[in-house]
Amino acid sequence: MTEPFEQAVQRHGATVLRVCRAVLGPGPDADDAWQETFLTALRQWPDLAPGMNLEAWLVRVAGRKAIDVLRARSRGAVPMETLPERPAPDGVPGNGADGLWSVVASLPERQRLAVAYHYLGGLPHAETAALIGGSVEAVRRASSDGIRALRGILGADEGTPDHTASVLTAEPRGPRGPRR
Repeated sequence: MTEPFEQAVQRHGATVLRVCRAVLGPGPDADDAWQETFLTALRQWPDLAPGMNLEAWLVRVAGRKAIDVLRARSRGAVPMETLPERPAPDGVPGNGADGLWSVVASLPERQRLAVAYHYLGGLPHAETAALIGGSVEAVRRASSDGIRALRGILGADEGTPDHTASVLTAEPRGPRGPRR
């Protein structure tokens, strides 16, 4: 670019700030997006083609940076005055001392890891063995022993919640369906 960077900031800074504020509203998030826009411009400055429409490029970068801030907002935690205190009926953490997760946590380490990765995470025994070490057969045995122990502790046949019973079946549940 033939124009000095400082002149570009002075000439186009107000436009970039208007774009950031239009997307984010006035406040520190818009100021942060403005700064990120010009940091990106500074990094790219030596490589920008001479004669390009700098203002249009900066506006496009500013819009993307503002959208990045919006996405970060939506992923962030929402502060609350008090946390909800309601137990979940299906064995999710926070369900008291007899919930599925506290029982899984009480298993010996190899069994716990094998059950968690294979049955709860849906990984095949080979990937589970790669994660926790040992042979595929040893991991298969540890997961089988872990499921047997869970069935004994929770009494899988007599009144366990549906979610707990489904975890204690022979088929692992994963994002791509049952796997072995």
